[in-house]
Amino acid sequence: MKKLLTLTLTLATSVAFSSLARAQSDAPYTEGPVWTITMVKTKPGMSDDYLKMLAKIYKATSDEAKKQGIIMDYKILLGDASSPHDFDILLMQEFKNMAAFDGLRDKIDPIDSKIIGTADMQRQGSVKRMEVREILGDKTMREITLK
Repeated sequence: MKKLLTLTLTLATSVAFSSLARAQSDAPYTEGPVWTITMVKTKPGMSDDYLKMLAKIYKATSDEAKKQGIIMDYKILLGDASSPHDFDILLMQEFKNMAAFDGLRDKIDPIDSKIIGTADMQRQGSVKRMEVREILGDKTMREITLK
């Protein structure tokens, strides 16, 4: 009976350690926060006008989202477009992880309503921004640290 118990415990321990070894990743990096990135192309001569709009709306909503712990940080990168079809502004928001996107709209909508106004006011602002910029695309990317 003792031999059977010892054999069972040895087998269980062996299975547990082999499962643990398989669960560990051999990826050459560790996962970090997640960034949403919006690539913006401003129309010729309209960069300052668009940045003034961002100073009012994007900064205020991002500051509030950061204050509430919805995002960790945000950044705006400005540079020269490499071609007529390239972006010149990147809008970036940092989230703790992918789980931070669960229920995100329920968290962000009250901030937008408080700072920007009603859904109709938000649409009007969106139409106005289309006059000075074009969104070339959005990406969600994970920050990594190489091992």
